[in-house]
Amino acid sequence: MKPRRSLFAFLLLDFLMTALPFPAGSSPPEKSARQYIETMVEQLRKNANVSEIEMTIQRPNWSRTLLMDAWDDRAHKRVFIRILKPPKEEGTTFLRLGDNLWSYLPKVEKVLKIPPSMMLQPWMGSDFTNDDLMKESSYTDDYEHRIAGREERDGEKLVRIELLPHPEAPVVWGKVIFWLRESDSLPVQQHFLDEKGNLIKDLRFSEFKKMDGSLVPTRWEIIPETKEGQKTILRILTIDFNPSPPIPEAVFTEKNLRT
Repeated sequence: MKPRRSLFAFLLLDFLMTALPFPAGSSPPEKSARQYIETMVEQLRKNANVSEIEMTIQRPNWSRTLLMDAWDDRAHKRVFIRILKPPKEEGTTFLRLGDNLWSYLPKVEKVLKIPPSMMLQPWMGSDFTNDDLMKESSYTDDYEHRIAGREERDGEKLVRIELLPHPEAPVVWGKVIFWLRESDSLPVQQHFLDEKGNLIKDLRFSEFKKMDGSLVPTRWEIIPETKEGQKTILRILTIDFNPSPPIPEAVFTEKNLRT
């Protein structure tokens, strides 16, 4: 006569079958390239954030530093940036609503709409473009993604993700390559290539710190490939991923450009 299994044994078996995220003895399912990119964007921006940013533009014979506040509503594709320093640039503002981008220049008291043809233009004279800073293109929706390789740097396992734009996507790059940490999908490096496959800019992420409960790279250093002695360093000084109260609707208006 076969021994009867106890009720405890059945309950234990049921718990194991439902609690394990994948079958016993097998490996967890590997992240897809798109999942890596989606996780990266979520880590860096969340649904909304408010930040204070310092940007230093370095050239062979001079340098200058900008201080700015930024309001980012990723969920609704809205960004507002206000320059605080230096006095020469104080009050300059930028607004993105969907695919539209405006700038206000206090010296001439004029609002300018920035056309798509100017998305590759330097933002405030830096090595970042209007597209880079105002997040015009979507790394999740405008590109096809593929895992192109894996490597290890300084003991950190990285995955290399290549992004190729969809044929009709409103993007400015022929290819974008990310090196992400396998552990948390945070970026350590990014390459921007033109339609011919030429490397245009190299962006390095470093100084990972916990800010508002989330780990983020707080130093972004971008170096153009063909301009020796030139680079731009962006530092995240503060960031609030859970603005309370939520960012007011009035922030993302053309009227606020002049305020």
